[in-house]
Amino acid sequence: MTTHTATTYTARPLTPQALTQLRAADDSGRSHEPFTDEEGGAPLRCCLRHGAPGERIVLVSYAPLRRWAAETGADPGPYDEQGPVFVHAEACPGPPADDGHPFDNAPRTVRSYSAEGRILGGRLVGEPRGPEGLDAAFAEAFADPEVALVHVRAVEYGCFLYEVRRP
Repeated sequence: MTTHTATTYTARPLTPQALTQLRAADDSGRSHEPFTDEEGGAPLRCCLRHGAPGERIVLVSYAPLRRWAAETGADPGPYDEQGPVFVHAEACPGPPADDGHPFDNAPRTVRSYSAEGRILGGRLVGEPRGPEGLDAAFAEAFADPEVALVHVRAVEYGCFLYEVRRP
């Protein structure tokens, strides 16, 4: 967790329930075979870290807004999208309790959504990279009372990295 003024912003990994479901059949309805990541470096959404060489992982299709909408009753409509994410092939302990902002080593996009699941805005976080830039983007997004959650995404491919909900 990282703080900005008196507010704490927590990166949320995929839930254990979602991970169990995704390992059986992903959000596109497909099952996938685990493989050994020989080189390491895959951004793992289960524990919010880059994989180590030799870890068993699986690439699955994930629909973050669809899963959030199922919890909240929202209807993201055309904003319901799915994309590829890497997770451990088997259950893992999850992210460390206080590991700051994961995947903060490159420019990121912070995209904000309403309680109805509609995109309200987005922001490129280039410099400063790391917690300072992300905290400023989260504070800016959550200053709008309409913002219910934000997604942090990779710039180069647009991949979903993690979610942050209103503190």
